[in-house]
Amino acid sequence: MASPAELMASAVERTGRDDFGDDSFREGLEILAKALRDEARLNDRGEGFIYAWIGVHLCQRLQVEDWYRRHPEIEDVAITAPLFGLGLPRTGSTALSFLLAQDPHVRYLRSWESSEPCPPPSTVAGEDPRIPPEQRALMVGTRHHVPTDIHGPMECLDLMALDFKSQIFQAFAQIPTYSEWLVDKADFTPTYAYQRRVLKLLAWGEPTRPWRLKSPAHMLALDHLDRVFPDARFVMTHRDPTDVLLSVADVYADIAGGFTDHLDRRYLGELNVGHWSVGVDRAVKFRDSGADHRFFDIDFRAMLADPIGEVRRLYAWLGEPVGDEFDAGMRRWWAENAEKREPHSHADPEEFALDLEAIRPLFASYVDHTRRWITQER
Repeated sequence: MASPAELMASAVERTGRDDFGDDSFREGLEILAKALRDEARLNDRGEGFIYAWIGVHLCQRLQVEDWYRRHPEIEDVAITAPLFGLGLPRTGSTALSFLLAQDPHVRYLRSWESSEPCPPPSTVAGEDPRIPPEQRALMVGTRHHVPTDIHGPMECLDLMALDFKSQIFQAFAQIPTYSEWLVDKADFTPTYAYQRRVLKLLAWGEPTRPWRLKSPAHMLALDHLDRVFPDARFVMTHRDPTDVLLSVADVYADIAGGFTDHLDRRYLGELNVGHWSVGVDRAVKFRDSGADHRFFDIDFRAMLADPIGEVRRLYAWLGEPVGDEFDAGMRRWWAENAEKREPHSHADPEEFALDLEAIRPLFASYVDHTRRWITQER
């Protein structure tokens, strides 16, 4: 198993560059590498996949810094009033992000560029080699858990992983030490600062468009996100937490189960209850602190009943028009993807040691706030 120093040396050798930029990533990399070594119990496939994936992120950091070195004008690219989607997983946020991506006047993080933002897309002539020839997104696990499209939107998790503070790592490996640090001690301010740095690079040389971004994980670090994106606005999706937790634990099990022969479903249940109860509490606190006016709320049931209407209401709140091309694109996408949106989990709660009624009190404050948020949007 490779050490942080070995992983970094390999990235330097592969790229011929040696400037990783700000040192903020080192703490997360070190904690992650130790947890992978001591706790993950990876099988051969897991070691091959995860360490190579870490190497990709390190190589990308080197390339990001090299592009900035050669083109310092990238720093002048404006990132103004981005819209961040967040909320519990499995609440329709992915379907919403695909609908918003049909707007021809916005910029979103495309699946094919999310883990490899370099080179800046505007500098590539012709078909970008990062786009797989078959035009399909890579599937990790035994089944699709959300809509996928290589040209469609991707969560911010890969960009956050460039600073090695990202929930994406705990979906691939059982790494409790890293997960505890992530939720209890990690400083996400440099993580979002680096994400902003990469967003500028991605937008460099392109027409100026507002960003549409998304990840449930943002709930854990809204104070940090706000320091870096003080003009950000948010769209938050909602669903009964007991309809969510079993499903997301099952997603983790499907993905991580391919990389270890010692899957612990009880641990995955505890992990998700712990992280998401903390996440919603932090979101409530952030909103109650004076940021409530920056949020638009969408109920999962309303989204299923009238998705185009919900997006139109969101755009009215943003003060932006919904053009004919945008409307037609949303209707086409919704019709074509009717069977791929937030499928129900068929997992047994007992496999994950989840007593769904017993965990309701952990989410009681969030549920009470949600009722008010949804009502005031109507």
